[in-house]
Amino acid sequence: MSGSTLMVQGTTSDAGKSVLVTALCRWLKREGVSVVPFKPQNMALNSAVTADGGEIGRAQALQAQACGLPTHTDMNPVLLKPNTDVGAQVIIHGKAIGTMNAAEYHDYKRISKDAVMQSHQRLIEQYEAVIVEGAGSPAEINLRHNDIANMGFAETADCPVIIVADIDRGGVFAHLYGTLALLSDSEQARVKGFVINRFRGDIALLQSGLDWLEEKTGKPVIGVLPYLMGLHLDSEDSVALINASAADDSKDKLKIVVPVFPRISNHTDFDPLINHPQVSLTLVGPNDPPPPADLIILPGSKSVRADREWLRSNGWDDAIERHLRYGGKLLGICGGLQMLGTEIHDPLGLEGIAGSSDGLGIFDLQTTLEADKQLRNTSGQLHDGTAVHGYEIHAGHTTGTALDNPAMILERGPDGAISADGQVMGTYLHGLFEAPDACAALLAWAGVQHVQRVDHNARREQSIEALADAVEAHLDTGYLKSLLAQGV
Repeated sequence: MSGSTLMVQGTTSDAGKSVLVTALCRWLKREGVSVVPFKPQNMALNSAVTADGGEIGRAQALQAQACGLPTHTDMNPVLLKPNTDVGAQVIIHGKAIGTMNAAEYHDYKRISKDAVMQSHQRLIEQYEAVIVEGAGSPAEINLRHNDIANMGFAETADCPVIIVADIDRGGVFAHLYGTLALLSDSEQARVKGFVINRFRGDIALLQSGLDWLEEKTGKPVIGVLPYLMGLHLDSEDSVALINASAADDSKDKLKIVVPVFPRISNHTDFDPLINHPQVSLTLVGPNDPPPPADLIILPGSKSVRADREWLRSNGWDDAIERHLRYGGKLLGICGGLQMLGTEIHDPLGLEGIAGSSDGLGIFDLQTTLEADKQLRNTSGQLHDGTAVHGYEIHAGHTTGTALDNPAMILERGPDGAISADGQVMGTYLHGLFEAPDACAALLAWAGVQHVQRVDHNARREQSIEALADAVEAHLDTGYLKSLLAQGV
């Protein structure tokens, strides 16, 4: 068996590549095709723990769900997790191999390309169709040498490419025409058509532009996808989260405030809260004063000591002290848990310059960062006995007397801490709001009375189905099938 490969590239970041791959995966699954997602190289701080015990980008976990598959490290063989402005942790086949700056990784790409092609080969031997997601734009001139994320992969794998652009950003024809013009002759020949994403209005008003684009490029417009409202999908980066969140000042809602660290990670933890009808969630960036809240959540971080200093320099220490004095609740998740303690040690310099930093000192906890990550999908019970499930991704080992009163009991044993008065809680568990009962219990702990039970995964499934409906209604599916036939 040798499957076919079709690659989706975009004119920009956030053009709709992840969403289109998700849509195509569910559409093909509906058609009875055994299909698998693939992203050669991903740069993201949102990640997922795979069934085989590794780490991949969160978007590929969503795409795996669209395919009806358990996650696997072959779906995203290279993951880069930035921990400074110039460096990133490099994860190959699910395992961190170290931190590199841009120049070091550029030289390392010859090795990472081997990992990419090995994973792709395994996938085409197991599945009828491999739907590939590019990264950023293929027209980034400075990144063309040794490229493994876009056309470098497509040329090596010899697969057809479609390019998607977001019309809601404006300039969609310039984006598509210009992207194509910046490609080499062989790369241009590989592009088999365009998809325009997030269109609102009367499609007849767009037709003259579509005709012009097809005439000028000789490439077909495969279809125009509408702007779909109310999708509940995992976002891939911090920008998407900030742009998507809008606080509701309703007095009847629980007010949750989250500081947006420079290296915030796994912010998809908050997706169930953003979409909950009884919650008003506000994300607070740099230099913005923390507003009044019922609950403050300290999120995960890829650079815990640096983000802890950001918290201090942006006035959060005083804000948290005042918040607790007036009876507010406080929750720390992963890096947020580590910040609740007294000290954070990085003796190996894993996230920057080796050394130690003071935590908030709320819990008697000390954390030492270690080279080996703890990666696991797990389940258990909250401190009140409610079932919970999620995943752990952290490099810290935490000790201290506060752990004697754990926030929850997981399969591996006690996790995190809860204060004697129940006002402050910390955990290493990501995804703890995903389970409807656990989300309801945590919102009740934070102060919501008569909590509505919301199934976030069911909403996610509805969104994936809506995407597949859009493919069937608005794209030339016959042409897409012919491209898959070419990609064998």
